[in-house]
Amino acid sequence: MTFDVRRSAPPPPAASGISRRGLIKAGLGLTGLAGVVVPGTAAYAALEAANGLSITDYHLSPPGWRAGQRLTITVIADIHAGGPNMGIERVRQVVDAANALGSDLTVLLGDYFATHRFVTEVVPPEGWSFELARLKARLGVYAILGNHDWWHGLEPTRAALRNVRIPLMENDAVLLGEPGARFWLAGLGDQIAHRLGHGRFRGVDDLPGTLKRCDTADPVILLVHEPDIFVQVPERVSLTLAGHTHGGQIRPPFVAPFWAPSAYGARFAYGRIIEQNRTMIVSGGLGTSIVPMRLGMPPEIVRVTLG
Repeated sequence: MTFDVRRSAPPPPAASGISRRGLIKAGLGLTGLAGVVVPGTAAYAALEAANGLSITDYHLSPPGWRAGQRLTITVIADIHAGGPNMGIERVRQVVDAANALGSDLTVLLGDYFATHRFVTEVVPPEGWSFELARLKARLGVYAILGNHDWWHGLEPTRAALRNVRIPLMENDAVLLGEPGARFWLAGLGDQIAHRLGHGRFRGVDDLPGTLKRCDTADPVILLVHEPDIFVQVPERVSLTLAGHTHGGQIRPPFVAPFWAPSAYGARFAYGRIIEQNRTMIVSGGLGTSIVPMRLGMPPEIVRVTLG
């Protein structure tokens, strides 16, 4: 799959179905500065990236999901482990916060280490993967890869996840749950895995082949790194979970995101998106890209409650 990525975008539509909980501070060693709003300052943006941590809750019963079938999912996206904002202690805090949610299923949506030129603490694969190995969920922990994993450390990333026994899904699917409440969890290969030139990429994603593996009538949850594939996702998929955009990362009030790495601009930048009877949730993620700053988009863990 090859396409161009445009950085500029119009303001995104308001996301629906979102409630923002208070910042997680007590017991996690986080400072209280993330709740102070000082728009437009680099100092605050750096503090928000390093200290903010929110839980964003979505409650929904999407088309194709069984009425009354309850499932909770913790979504961890775009860790980008590395200082100054995502050192090993910070990764540990994220894992502790995720485990505290007690969800049935935990999913990792790729981009596990920092690649920007401002890294002050290198977190090696065995560091971030050791922390992720502590994640607990009744139905398991599953991972996909992101573009930075492909571009900057594919084999070390695969090896790190394999060594801590976190299943890596690349155009694959697994049937989970108890009889009468089963569902397919499908994981797509990265859509911009190979860089072909300025703004041009070739993916390793195989959406038709992945969905062919879902060979029963049970509902499907699809994990993708980049949200752009959503335009091709059929109604067969009850819910698509995506990361990659960091929610725009730098989002002053009433201004379109400065950074929306999508061919569709801010259309898929963040939140709950419903189009043609299909539903996608795009996480704002945890780490940073290009610069270690966030503004108006604090690091978040997403929790989805279905049914």
